[in-house]
Amino acid sequence: MKGSDWRVMENWNGTGAGDDKIVRRKLSDQVFDRLREMIVRGELAPGDPMPSERELMQRFGVGRPAVREAMQTMHTQGLISISQGERSRVSELSADLAFRQMDMVARMLLSASSDNLEHLKEARRLFEVGMVRIATEKASPEDLSELKQLVIDQNDLLGNPSDFIKADIAFHSKIASISGNPIFAAVSDAMLNWLFNYHTDLLIWSGREKVTLAEHSKIIECIEGGVAEEAESAMRSHLNRSQDLYRHHV
Repeated sequence: MKGSDWRVMENWNGTGAGDDKIVRRKLSDQVFDRLREMIVRGELAPGDPMPSERELMQRFGVGRPAVREAMQTMHTQGLISISQGERSRVSELSADLAFRQMDMVARMLLSASSDNLEHLKEARRLFEVGMVRIATEKASPEDLSELKQLVIDQNDLLGNPSDFIKADIAFHSKIASISGNPIFAAVSDAMLNWLFNYHTDLLIWSGREKVTLAEHSKIIECIEGGVAEEAESAMRSHLNRSQDLYRHHV
């Protein structure tokens, strides 16, 4: 046998063999894959009730624990909704759902390093400046009316920091939604909610809520006037000022 052949045999019989081991997958993982395929193929559409546990046990030839674990994974990933006493139903697949699945990991990343928080703030600034330009080009009278009402509602929440910030999020989310692009809207909601934990505690003592309201009104004024460059400048100044409130928790 040639030297190279001996080396091949040695790899199979030595450490190299470990890389080729066949690992038996859990039954619940296989059931999950089958259920996900049923949704992807359209066999199960959004809003459809999921088959019963007994039906799935018979279809896949597995026990109840494997089915229940697979269903719980489907629920955790947002693919189905489970209501007490009712049949589970297939969720509507959307960009918003995709980003919600990242919430836990994103918040852990933000807590782990101040660098990650700075990266998110930078991404948000670039994103929202782009969103306000699009809003300037697309905003309808109804959109402008809604933005003005959001500022009025936010003003009514002075002294209530948690709800004030929720209204702040609603204002910025509305600007992103004017684009008509659901992915933009989902990205906006995700970034704003990832920052929420940092913003809440700090805004309580910031004393700059009225400044925020004035800046929001200025942004609306620029959108309504159709001056994209001024809207971008107003948004950039607003974020540069307000994002100093987001600091890494020690």
